[in-house]
Amino acid sequence: MSRLLVIRLSALGDVIHTIPAVVGLRERHEIAWVVEAPYAELVEVVAGVRAIPVSLRRWSMRNILDARSAVRGFDAAIDFQGLVKSALLARASGAKYRIGFAKEFVRERPAAWLMNHRRHIDPARHVVEWNLQLAGVEKAPEVDFKKFALSTQHSGLRTVILLPGAGKRQKQWPHFRELAKRLGDRALAAWGPGEEELAKATGARLAPPTNLRELAQLLRDAALVVGGDTGPLHLAAALGTPVVGLYGPTNPARNGPYGQLGNVVETYSTTKSMASIGVDDVMRKIGEVLG
Repeated sequence: MSRLLVIRLSALGDVIHTIPAVVGLRERHEIAWVVEAPYAELVEVVAGVRAIPVSLRRWSMRNILDARSAVRGFDAAIDFQGLVKSALLARASGAKYRIGFAKEFVRERPAAWLMNHRRHIDPARHVVEWNLQLAGVEKAPEVDFKKFALSTQHSGLRTVILLPGAGKRQKQWPHFRELAKRLGDRALAAWGPGEEELAKATGARLAPPTNLRELAQLLRDAALVVGGDTGPLHLAAALGTPVVGLYGPTNPARNGPYGQLGNVVETYSTTKSMASIGVDDVMRKIGEVLG
């Protein structure tokens, strides 16, 4: 069994979208996954592989040297990230086979130059399927994300969780306050680091601060989760919780909630503006999803 280094450093949604491909590779390879430290537990619990936690969001010579020393001694490396820093880790591993996306499908084209096996994918497919194609996995395996939720006991929380935060401002929906008014006591705003004021501005009840596993429990137990193209929305979809995704600047066909691509209100095909997504349209979609 060959030793395979998997590289997908961040962010939460992207790590979630890579897990099915990695699970599909487990039977053929002994796998270690280089990932940003906050997601290491998710990788180990759900993907069932060893995590190599790193801290490369902010480059420093110490972080780079630490990461290089941790990734040596692999037969093959597969870079799901497509950035120069992830490609350099593949190179540093000493792997004879370095597999990555062809240059048309990476954000930083020089990353492809460091690969010696470059694969083309179908750009019309969802990013989960991009990753499956890169890994050579024909069919997405069943993945049990629910075991990552902190408690095995269902808390009985039956509410609509609002996710006002997003990694980029242009992905934030500006009408959560009106939606919360219409939902009344059912609405609960969840938030992560730096998002508490944004959550308070919705006027909804405020969820307590959570770590990632506590957030998974909160999302698992909800009746519905509403949010933009953000990691917690993808986590909710992976947990099997019904979602309504709000998509403006990103393509829901590529980045929508996997398995629930019909549960999207989008302006990507028109204005690409989150502000153009109307509350009435979101309420109608909520009604459809909740039946």
